[in-house]
Amino acid sequence: MPSTVAEIAAVAESLWPAAGAESWDAVGLVSGDPAASATRVLLAVDAVAATVDEAIELGADLLLTHHPLLLRGVTSVAADRYKGALVARLIRGGCALLTAHTNADVVAAGTSAVLAERLGLAGLEPIAPDAVGGGIGRVGELAEPTTLGRFARLVAGALPPTAGGVRVSGDYDQPVRRVAVCGGAGDTFLASPAVLGADVYVTADLRHHPAQEAREQALLGGGPALLDVSHWASEWLWLAVAAEALRAALPDVEILVSELRTDPWDFAVLSGGQGA
Repeated sequence: MPSTVAEIAAVAESLWPAAGAESWDAVGLVSGDPAASATRVLLAVDAVAATVDEAIELGADLLLTHHPLLLRGVTSVAADRYKGALVARLIRGGCALLTAHTNADVVAAGTSAVLAERLGLAGLEPIAPDAVGGGIGRVGELAEPTTLGRFARLVAGALPPTAGGVRVSGDYDQPVRRVAVCGGAGDTFLASPAVLGADVYVTADLRHHPAQEAREQALLGGGPALLDVSHWASEWLWLAVAAEALRAALPDVEILVSELRTDPWDFAVLSGGQGA
């Protein structure tokens, strides 16, 4: 007998327990019939038009995304609004939607852990530990010290390409060995002791004022250099690890990973009339 949507959701729950999600989050099965059979699953960071179309075109029975489609301020799923249009497209295509978000961040093989390991960090510890040995973010050390400029190039090479690339705050030649990382938006942890004790902090969506304040404080009393990367890119690496875990638990289900870039930025133009 083929697996069902409910059975795949149960495996996802065992890998990324909903109890680990933040209180504001919305994880688990979003749409679809739990009793429907499922033989093909597509993983993506975002449920957007491109990945929904990809799932339908591939004949996927379930689209598993990291970011929730229905999270804030959703009062209608009318088809003249993009979220409603996507839900309708999924339902018509017989494709369920499942989300593993902050509950996939805190586990041992979560988004930040995967990013940290891809960057070659060892001795990993959470930035913000939880009660069961996991937590948000990771801090670890490189095998050999390097410079901020060289490390930034390492990060850029480890991530899929995006228009924004990697933005750096700090001196190109300053030494780097201890590194803090937080996949996705991480400026909440700029004042965390684990981040303040690192030589550099890698995260996404750094806003002007928190980043500026962190760098000014670092100049005055010590603190990390900053690397601002694409939110999508920082979490896309996790999909391959999640897919392997699902394959091990569901050998009768085909697990695919979307290669589509769902970073919202398409190109960049440097100020002062420079080229892209």
